[in-house]
Amino acid sequence: MDFILIAVIVANVLFSLKGFEDQSFFRKYDFHMGSIQAGEQIRLFSSAFLHADIGHLAFNMLTLYFFAPVVIGHLGAFSFIIIYLGSLMFGSLLTIIFHKNEYNYRAVGASGAVTGVLYSAILLEPNMMLGIFFIIPVPAYLFGILYLLYSIYGMRAKNDNIGHTAHFGGAIGGFVITLVTNPHLLIENTFMVVLLTIPIIILFVMARMGKL
Repeated sequence: MDFILIAVIVANVLFSLKGFEDQSFFRKYDFHMGSIQAGEQIRLFSSAFLHADIGHLAFNMLTLYFFAPVVIGHLGAFSFIIIYLGSLMFGSLLTIIFHKNEYNYRAVGASGAVTGVLYSAILLEPNMMLGIFFIIPVPAYLFGILYLLYSIYGMRAKNDNIGHTAHFGGAIGGFVITLVTNPHLLIENTFMVVLLTIPIIILFVMARMGKL
């Protein structure tokens, strides 16, 4: 495993564990719309290293563990960290767009950054398979699409503290950054580019219709 990937996972684990144990620390660095609008922009970044619970942390880190090596293998560690951090910020910015009028809106999680890496990996290796629960073989692109559709459900249900909106911002970030830096993928993987665009289009159509 590449050192930069280990560093990212360790940072998420340590920051999240601190948040589990210290509620004041958690509240100081989570994504809170009112605090961000008051000038605490650090939360745009820090909230992506906090998680709602162990399950949330494990799912995000496991997803990152599976897909980050694909990005690193194709593009290198530097491009991986650019995609990770770029997707993180895309996720936070989309969250602001969708929830700017909700003063008390809160969210945490690396989901935006991880989804960006996931989308990048699928663009680079569209035919790879993923073993759900290490047993059930599923095409990676199907996993990615289902991941975002679940995010739509989470955005509508609003019954947890997970940054579902950030999933989409992250996906858009990873999608755009990978294609801009590797434009040949538009020709080589045209079908996958179109397929991965579908959940993003669904999101904005639903938002336009007031369904979110």
